[in-house]
Amino acid sequence: MKIGLYLCKCGNNISEKIDIERVKGEMSKEVYVEEVSFACSEDGKQQIELSLRENNIERMVIVACSPREHERTFMKVMESAGLNPYLMQMVNAREQIAWVTEDIERATEKALRHIKGAIKRVSLHQPLEKKEVSICPDILVLGAGPAGLKAALSLASAGRKVYLVEKSPVIGGMPVRYEELFPNLECGPCMLEPMLGEVLHGEYSENIELHTLSELVEVTGFFGNFNVKIRKRPRYVDSTCVGCGECVAACPVSTPNEFNFGMNQRKAVDFPFAGALPNIAWIDDKTCLRFHNQECTACIEACPLGEVVFRFDEEIELFERQVGAIVLAIGANLYDCSRIPNLGYGREADVLNAWEFERMLASNGPTGGEIKTSKGKSPQRIAIIHCVGSLDERYVQYCSGICCSYAFKFNHMISQKLPEAEIYHFYKELVIPGKESIVLFNHAKHNPKAHFIRYDTIDAFEITSNTDGEILLRVKTEEFEGEFLFDLIVLCPAMVPIEDTKELGRILEATQDKYGFFEELHNRLDAVQSKIKGIYLAGTCQSPMDIQKAINHGVAVAGYILSNLVEGRKIEIKPIVAQVSDRCSGCKICIMLCPYKALSFDENLGRTVVNEVLCQGCGTCVAACPAGAAIAKHFTTEQILAEIEGGLR
Repeated sequence: MKIGLYLCKCGNNISEKIDIERVKGEMSKEVYVEEVSFACSEDGKQQIELSLRENNIERMVIVACSPREHERTFMKVMESAGLNPYLMQMVNAREQIAWVTEDIERATEKALRHIKGAIKRVSLHQPLEKKEVSICPDILVLGAGPAGLKAALSLASAGRKVYLVEKSPVIGGMPVRYEELFPNLECGPCMLEPMLGEVLHGEYSENIELHTLSELVEVTGFFGNFNVKIRKRPRYVDSTCVGCGECVAACPVSTPNEFNFGMNQRKAVDFPFAGALPNIAWIDDKTCLRFHNQECTACIEACPLGEVVFRFDEEIELFERQVGAIVLAIGANLYDCSRIPNLGYGREADVLNAWEFERMLASNGPTGGEIKTSKGKSPQRIAIIHCVGSLDERYVQYCSGICCSYAFKFNHMISQKLPEAEIYHFYKELVIPGKESIVLFNHAKHNPKAHFIRYDTIDAFEITSNTDGEILLRVKTEEFEGEFLFDLIVLCPAMVPIEDTKELGRILEATQDKYGFFEELHNRLDAVQSKIKGIYLAGTCQSPMDIQKAINHGVAVAGYILSNLVEGRKIEIKPIVAQVSDRCSGCKICIMLCPYKALSFDENLGRTVVNEVLCQGCGTCVAACPAGAAIAKHFTTEQILAEIEGGLR
């Protein structure tokens, strides 16, 4: 076996600290040695390739820089010379030796030990072959809020088939329920309507298969070849519905409207709110008389199209789809303010959270856009409490980053609707990011009707009501103590993961971070990729953010998928993966520990098997296996021990 050792001088980066001549002299007794000025340059690569061919080199050790930077470069040189690229070992002489060792003699001695270890190791390398698998180019998008819609449209416009799954009867997420959006006070439904229209009826809508009232229940497979099962609840109304609303007026049953947070009533057959899309009525089988053994035909009789529109015999449907990638865009929730009892939320009717107040401000909301107390009066004194639950180790440690912006939007809208109203802002910290949000803050700051009081902890408040039905707010901080009477209090709570995150994480085996959001591959470099290959994160399911960032997430996800999941192209699987031998006893310890969920137990074989598409070659299973049945290709125990032995010679 002939081994070639190539010493890159890297200009002076390596040769200034390592005695290249001494290394050549000592190592030429054992292997073929050649010096290269710049191994990564075109001339250097050609020199190495020619040398490999002319000297019949079978394995190569290259002494250069970081493998992270140029291992792939030299593997290509090996391939060009007709050699298996995995019959190579790199020594990082620049970062690990020359740059950190001042003394030339010590640096040279260290380099010799690294080189001897690499030579001993490379002699045990096995030729590994890459594999390729075919892929399905279709995509599943879970969640039809701004991030999910943008991802779906971007993918559909590139010719991809997209399955868009939404749990509720409508698409658009929470922002379509907002009358105005910060920072420019644009109408939420107006801003999103073009995107909603494109999904439903646009040029690329034929590439989008929309499923409302649906949710993911099972996933098998891997990146490029996922098999997903989706459960679809009945709408009981056919898509031929023209959205006239005659059935709603005729329905005799009313129930609290969850889409307006119970602040008004809806009918058993209804639209979640005015302007909701798709513009098709929806029947709630929990309240409709027909589902409680009572005869009722009011909706059928009122409908201009008759009974053909209604599908009372519809049942839950379970269907499967084959996809190559999955996008999680399920959104987020607001912290439950009732968990902080001293704020009176859920006990005092005129203490609202931010979503409830948004619906009150909306013209299609429960009050038609008028700000009213529970007694129907226009409030004259309104408190806005920032940071509810936020920046508090007992509740939520982080800052959501958007609460102050929408609080100042509330300030602006209150001033427009109730010019004489006094507004009090109680804040812990003020966070106003970006180049536009400062406008709303300045409007509040210069408003003589707006007042600012800083508090330290949420325990500073005690909210009750007096005998006249007014809200009594007692506040005590280190610098301030007082009592206030308010007609209405608006709480701005932290943004937290939606309830479905945990269950979806279980189904997809996608991890969550310490706060419960889906965990990204890297929070700066790869924030839209999860730790499971082929599962992507878009919008607030990954972290609190505003609509702009959520939309950007949707575009970024589409970009990743279009570049990684190319139609007609096969996926290349790197061969540095684990394998399990027949020595496996079936203890399944490795399956529990694998961070990439690449291991499963084959009942027929009676042992663990490795999904090479998902395996990242981390070696966790190898270290854990009590029987020594798990082996890491290219990092076998024998190879590692040989490298250590060579370094100690």
